[in-house]
Amino acid sequence: MNYAYYRVSTDKQDYENQKYGVVDFCRKKQIKINKEYVDEVSGTVDFRKRELGKIIKRLKKGDILVCSEISRLGRKILMIMEVLQKIMEKGAFLYTVKENYELGDNITSKVLAFAFGLSAEIERDLISQRTKEALKKAKEKGIKIGRPKGSTYRKLKKREVVYCIKRGYNKAQIAREFCVDWNTVHRFINERIVIK
Repeated sequence: MNYAYYRVSTDKQDYENQKYGVVDFCRKKQIKINKEYVDEVSGTVDFRKRELGKIIKRLKKGDILVCSEISRLGRKILMIMEVLQKIMEKGAFLYTVKENYELGDNITSKVLAFAFGLSAEIERDLISQRTKEALKKAKEKGIKIGRPKGSTYRKLKKREVVYCIKRGYNKAQIAREFCVDWNTVHRFINERIVIK
């Protein structure tokens, strides 16, 4: 069995970009994907609690797992190493599209996996550090950071939210209905709605 794994943000374009890369890669390598898995969570979440954990449980000797890049497996080097170790223990292979690597149960793969994971973590830390520095400078200059207060409230209509509440929707269902965060719904209800 061959699997494709995507870990995406809530941005639909992120998924489409990853999928396009994986499909193109598999076509060139003549790999037929039997099953696809998508995670819409942070890479800091333990892989066992993600779709990735299901794939790893199902892997058998000779199976192939394809993902867009090694950092999609996890955000920390130790997690990436653990995932790779599990894949190698099963006798399966991991293909990464962006780095164009084939990792299996050999010493070269283990060394490469460590190097890739480490460099990906260092790169993320540097990006995070630069972002924090830029935000700090902007705040010092008096520039307001983030969305304007109440900007997501525009998506919520009081009458429609009240209707949903009376129909028995919980806050999570209302948030999905209006495509906003649960916290936004929670604040909106607390600040603007009195249920009789």
